[in-house]
Amino acid sequence: MNAVPRDVTPVTGTAGAPSPGDRLWRRLGGVAFGGDYNPEQWPAETRAEDMRLMTEARVNLVTVGVFGWARVEPARGAYDFSFFDQVLDDLHAHGITADLATMTASPPPWLVHEHPEILPVTADGTVLGPGGRQHFCPSSPVYRERAALLVERLAEHYRGHPALGLWHVGNEYGCHIPACFCEVSADDFRRWLRERYADDVEALNDAWSTDFWSQRYASFDHIRPPRVAPTYPNPAQQLDYMRFSNEALRACFDLEAGILRRVTPEVPITTNFLMGLKAVDVFDWAPRLDVVAVDSYPDPHDERPHLFPGLVYDTMRGAGGGEPWILMEQAPSAVNWRARNAIKQPGQMRLWSWQAVAHGADAILYFQWRQSRGGAEKFHSGMVPHAGPDSRVYREIAALGKELASVPDLAGTRVRNQVAILLDWNSWWALELDSHPSDGVRQQDRLLDHYGPLFDLGVGVDVVPPSAELAGYALVVVPNLYLLSDDDARSVSAYVSGGGALVVSFFSGIVDEHDRVHLGGYPAPLREVLGVRVEEFCPAAEHETFPVRGYGALAQVEGVADLWREDLSLAGAEPEIAFDAQDWAGRPAVTRHEFGKGTARYLSTRLDPATMRAVLGLALAEARVTPVVAGLPSGVQASVRAGDGRRFLILLNHTGDKHDITLQGEWADALDPSGEKTGVVTVPPSGVVVLRGVQ
Repeated sequence: MNAVPRDVTPVTGTAGAPSPGDRLWRRLGGVAFGGDYNPEQWPAETRAEDMRLMTEARVNLVTVGVFGWARVEPARGAYDFSFFDQVLDDLHAHGITADLATMTASPPPWLVHEHPEILPVTADGTVLGPGGRQHFCPSSPVYRERAALLVERLAEHYRGHPALGLWHVGNEYGCHIPACFCEVSADDFRRWLRERYADDVEALNDAWSTDFWSQRYASFDHIRPPRVAPTYPNPAQQLDYMRFSNEALRACFDLEAGILRRVTPEVPITTNFLMGLKAVDVFDWAPRLDVVAVDSYPDPHDERPHLFPGLVYDTMRGAGGGEPWILMEQAPSAVNWRARNAIKQPGQMRLWSWQAVAHGADAILYFQWRQSRGGAEKFHSGMVPHAGPDSRVYREIAALGKELASVPDLAGTRVRNQVAILLDWNSWWALELDSHPSDGVRQQDRLLDHYGPLFDLGVGVDVVPPSAELAGYALVVVPNLYLLSDDDARSVSAYVSGGGALVVSFFSGIVDEHDRVHLGGYPAPLREVLGVRVEEFCPAAEHETFPVRGYGALAQVEGVADLWREDLSLAGAEPEIAFDAQDWAGRPAVTRHEFGKGTARYLSTRLDPATMRAVLGLALAEARVTPVVAGLPSGVQASVRAGDGRRFLILLNHTGDKHDITLQGEWADALDPSGEKTGVVTVPPSGVVVLRGVQ
């Protein structure tokens, strides 16, 4: 994880004084509830109703001004904050905290008219026009200058305003423009490369393997972005461009955050990451934020729509060091941008909101407060829909707001887990480059291959980078970590040697940080700890499957594998599962190796979910990891949040059936004023039960 530059380091507070992030949570006094508020879209009488309805729904935090640049600066230098002055005054009068945006996510028309060179360019040379949003090149000095001037004026103007509780920098960085390929970006890329390679073009040639295809550079001036080429662009160049593009976006954030920290050091800063976005390295950005925030839009049409959000939430919590985080955006019901936009069925919005709380969120927000009447997102649901407050959606929203407000002491508690999943953005970028053995090895899908069975086994996880401190975990799971540096490989090996349990899946440890293969047999930097050696990959044909059979503790396993096989030889490891097809009969599919004081398993294929559960279940048992609640029915999730003598158990039923759950220890219903003790609880279909530990 990169070090944080001094001028953007989150303010931690002086000795004995709370940090800005702590001040936010103390100010809110419980789980925050609200959403994006866009009053500029509505007349005064509607805004007056908004205040009444927000109070009724127990809203206490709203995001304001995300797309307000054109209103506050309608012409160059002609700043007018009067509209938002009234909005913030109204919010304060109703006890609502403002998450005030820097308004830089969408440049105003006058800026594009005066400086069309700020527009982004795609890899094929297409200039993207205005009329949508995020229509700027992240490296543009003009965009950065005008954005900085606006943020300076905003910070000075609203410094000390009683409604201001949080700064919201930009919005969903990288959502529409993950990278720009214009000439300004090309110049910035060359500058970035000179810094990365210490102005040594020969070091770059070595890192990029430029002797292949006659790509050797004599000067940094000859380098261009990896635009559309006759065939595969240099993979190391593509990887570096993804790193550069991530940092170009981050530089925009750093510029604005630096101004805010100078002018309003007491006000915390965030930006909203986007669920599953590949372009932005969350682990790289998170240390720069006082509070981590994410936007989450699972598809109700998915077979198991709760799994991917859970993975995302565990990543956000891991990136934030286990601290409370913000669910900045979710849909109250349907979104507008899929081919088929399903509504959230009755109770589903409540269930998925509580799921975020169960994963450590202390703020539940939505896009947006009132459903827009016009514009591209008019069919994206709102907390107050087109039908108005006399509607199912608003009634569910208001009920949830009151419910969250009834458990203020839940806020500030933490989620602690014994299992970690490793995720590295550099590996993700490199894994999905072209010209690989199989295009079926996609990072998010393979993560879910591991996350889903752990969920089914009732075990919570943290998602952390390979550079994280691993010693506190009983089990570390490594899904398809294609790119692995020598330093991270040593860290993983030391974890096992010291007594840890490790599970590694195929196509891991294949290349170094420059996408150059580790030689000597795969996975070279992990061969010793895993006790295996791979000579050749054997990716499967589409729909091809392979029977597998277990040994020893897994003797009852008869399963199916697909997608990938490896010609695996043992170098100290013992087989636990083998292929059972005639041509590969007896060849290892899953191995176990004792290394130092610990154990390491290797999976050379993609196992079916039941077999994967068996393998991970055995690894968990050996590591003495137990479920949060033993014996949960399939599809029911349990999470414990605890701290300062408080302990909460949250049960989430992701099925259409009711389930009776027998509990160990004494618990009381945290949402029932009577708070009666209980040992057996019934969780209704798509229902939620929140229990408080009884001392």
